[in-house]
Formats: sequence, structure tokens, C-alpha cells
Amino acid sequence: MRERIRFYLNRLGERLWLKPLISCVLSISGAFIAKLADHYGMAAFTPEITPESVVSLLTVMSNSMLVIATFSVASMLSAYTSASNTATPRSFALVIADDVSQNALSVFVGAFIYSIVALVSIKNGYYDKAGHFTLFVLTLLVFAIVIITFVHWVDRVARLGRLGPTIIKVERATREAIKRRKQLPRLGGQRIDGTVDKGEALCSDRIGYVQRIDMDILQKHAEDGDYSLIVAALPGTFVARDCPLLYVKDRDPISDQDVLKSAFIIGPDRTFDEDPGFGIKVLSEIACRALSESVNDPGTAIDVISAQLRLLCFYSRPVDETDEKEPPVRFNRVYVPELSSRCLFESAFRAISRDGAGKVEVVSKLLAALCSLSCGGDGEVQRLAKQHGRDLLVRAEKMMLHERDLESVREAAAFCQGD
Repeated sequence: MRERIRFYLNRLGERLWLKPLISCVLSISGAFIAKLADHYGMAAFTPEITPESVVSLLTVMSNSMLVIATFSVASMLSAYTSASNTATPRSFALVIADDVSQNALSVFVGAFIYSIVALVSIKNGYYDKAGHFTLFVLTLLVFAIVIITFVHWVDRVARLGRLGPTIIKVERATREAIKRRKQLPRLGGQRIDGTVDKGEALCSDRIGYVQRIDMDILQKHAEDGDYSLIVAALPGTFVARDCPLLYVKDRDPISDQDVLKSAFIIGPDRTFDEDPGFGIKVLSEIACRALSESVNDPGTAIDVISAQLRLLCFYSRPVDETDEKEPPVRFNRVYVPELSSRCLFESAFRAISRDGAGKVEVVSKLLAALCSLSCGGDGEVQRLAKQHGRDLLVRAEKMMLHERDLESVREAAAFCQGD
């Protein structure tokens, strides 16, 4: 249940209307809360505040907040466009979910709504002495929040959508996805070995990417029906009609197909939450765009390779260095495939090695990263690192013309020779 709530909260976090709507509700409530002071005998304890002074403050706020809110929206749209054009459109979901920018927009819109509602109320004699004082204090508090938010937001918006911060956002989201997968291997299900019979296929009736699998639903119905399930499509898998989502063992025919299919959330796009391969692929796309002839920015590709190396090193070691024992199986009726190291390596390095094979600085950095991976991690990670190193060397020998560059590359690729 917690994972399900987190997934849907992340989807709501990508909607720009949610926080401004909450802020508007709170602002309207705040303007009317000031009236409560008139009903609790606070007039004897509050100083006299003229309505004109409060009106002046509210007028300044109403005149400025709408302009600032419009300016913030324009700046955010510019940042989103920059992220899509300079990085990759697949990073848009992370940029738009930036909490500081959403909070700033919410504060500006909320302050504007608060000032309008308070102005209309005070000019129609809604407040008495205590209400005027309470409204004055609330208005000063709103001004302080607006100023602090604006200063903080200006610092953030200067970086929002820029290439460096976008790479950091993608790396952070991918690291969280890898961490969740390592803490709950195979989504909490049973390991698949060669002796497991697949059984009858349950196919998709929709087209799109698997974004999430609700393991609780699968486990519950497998227990109730006394059968086992084998997941065929992990999060990130593209499924079309008649593509198997899972297989059902020990039961024929299947009476609850629709319920089992409902456990698979399928959408038009991949998401970062439970799909580590997607974040790695997005980083690779950023590097490939930087290596294109129109951009020609090898430095960004080198930064991406460093991020890929950090992620794959994190993936290849235990979550807790002091405890390498695998977590217990939570869903013993559901069998789930392992996260494929081969797919992660291909998503991380194949496109970069193809597009950067002619640039010695990129090839050298990529070989250094692969050499580092070949010295640590499990045997599969080491084997894949050496394999990709050999493939990169072949590409570089075909693309590079200068003999000194080739000699440097061959020396860097010595770790993957001889196997």
C-alpha cells in the first residue's frame, strides 16, 4: 500500500495545478480565519489598526503578486523548454516536479488570491477591531513568506532546466529506483529458476509501458485461488496486445483475468519510480545529444559517463555493506525475473560508444569507467564491462584516424584483452 501511494503521489507531483490549488484554498481560509478574532473577545487585547493601512498593504500585494506569478510561469516554461531541447524530453517529468518552483508558484498565486479576498472583505466591513489586527498580522506574515520564497526561487530558477542540474536530477531519481529494487529484489517475489513451468499466459489488452506492478493484488488472488504466478513484463517493458504480462500455474481456466491484469499499470510513457533502466537510458540520451555534430559537447558526455559509473557501482554492491543477506521474500506466490545487468549496461554504454567512438577523450573516459566496473561487482558485471570495453575498442579502431589516439585507446583497453 505504501508503494502504491508513493507511486500516485509522484504522478500528482508532476501536475502543476495541484499545489497552487491547495495554496488557493488555504489563502481563502486564512482571509476568513481573521474574522474569528472578532468572536472570541480579543478586541480588548489588540491594538487599533486602521482599515486603510491594511487596505494599502493588500493593494500592493494584489498589484504585484499577479505580475510575479505570471513571471514565474514564464520562467518555468522557459526552463522546461530548455530541459527538453538541451537534455532530452524524457527528463521533463523530473524538471516539472521541482518542489521549489512549484512551491514558489503556489505561494505567489495564493498570496494574490488572499489579497483579493481580504480586500473585498475589508471594504465591505466584514471585520471589526480584532479582525483588522489579525488581518494585518496575517498580511505581514504573507509578505514575509513571499519575500523568502522569491529569493529562494530566484536562486533555483537560474539553474532549473540547465544541463548540469538536469543530469543531477536524473541521476538522483535513478539511484532511488535502484535502491528500491535492491531493497526489494524481484519486487519482493520468488526467484525464477530453470525448473519453474510457466503455465498459461495472461496477455495484455492494452498498448504501452508497464509503469508499476501491484504485487499485493497478485499475491492475494494467487493465495485465494491456490495457484502461482510468473511475471513476464517488468516495469519498463513495452507491451502490445497479446504480449504476455504473466503466466498462471496450476490453474486452468483463469477465472479472474481482469483482476490480475489490473495489477499492471500500463501508460504511454516510462517512469523513473520502479524502472532503473529508464533513468540510465535517459542519461545516455543526454550524452548522445551532446555528442551530435550540431552540439559537439564531449564534456557533457564525460559528465554523463561519470554519473553512469556511479550508478552501476551502486547497483553492483549491496545496499548495506555490513549486511549482504538478501531480504526475505514477501510474495511467495509470485515469481519475478531478476533485473537484467546486461540491459542496464546496454542502456548505459552502447549508444555512447557508438556516437563517441571517434572522440579520444570520450573513449578514454568510457574505457576508464568500464575498467573500474571490471574490477568490482559480481562476475556478471565484470564480464559485461570487459565485453563492452572490447566492443568500444573495435568501434574506436574503425573511427579514429590518428595513430597516437589509437595507441592511447589500446593502452586504456588493456584490461579487457585476453578473456
